[in-house]
Amino acid sequence: MQTTQLVEALQKEGSLLLSAALGAGWDSAVPSCPGWRVRDLVSHQGNVHRWADEYVRRGITHPRPLPGHRVEDDELPAWFESGLRSLVDALHAADDTLVAWQFLPGAAHPRAFWARRQAHETAMHRVDAELAGHGRTSPVDTALALDGIDEMLTGWHGRLRSLVRTDKPATLLVETVEGRQWTMRLSSGAPATVRAATGTWDCRISGPADLLYRALWNRAPYTGEGIVVEGDEALMALWRSKSPIL
Repeated sequence: MQTTQLVEALQKEGSLLLSAALGAGWDSAVPSCPGWRVRDLVSHQGNVHRWADEYVRRGITHPRPLPGHRVEDDELPAWFESGLRSLVDALHAADDTLVAWQFLPGAAHPRAFWARRQAHETAMHRVDAELAGHGRTSPVDTALALDGIDEMLTGWHGRLRSLVRTDKPATLLVETVEGRQWTMRLSSGAPATVRAATGTWDCRISGPADLLYRALWNRAPYTGEGIVVEGDEALMALWRSKSPIL
């Protein structure tokens, strides 16, 4: 996706997140984030937006701790909207020459990284807010879902710290009905992923991009709703236990 499209997705998903949170109520439990209530979810995302905003606006080149702002329930909506608007404005105002810290591989430059990371962070927590309410989630745009699968497989699990490892080498193929494919080779080291179907596989998971996006983030089941798992299902159990990201 283009950076401007990711910024637009960030704005859209942020608005949906707040709407879902207000519908669920601040005290509702968030089943996909054990121990959290909806107010914790909105506070977390509002702090993440402000954290990202600092990198973009100030061109900070080193990691900084996430802020821990806490606000009263009646102030949460306006506070969240203010942080979201500021981040969106900062990303629109920045250009591709921005120099700033980033922590996942795959982005062409820091502006693209922060737009991508915050679009997906916000989209997934929008899903969390919906799960906290009526338990059903609305679709994610296909282009965003495809990009999110790629970020998960090549970004989050393209790092040395990924815990998705096996003593015996194995291959996981992820395939969307939209025609995108990723081959993830697992071993005792960090996963290695290519954006294609290469060679044989031990386990294959396939389905619509939106459903796979949420499933790979452990926000949806791996069976039913059009998702098909073939081969060694122990690899999917490994993914479920070792891949989660809040």
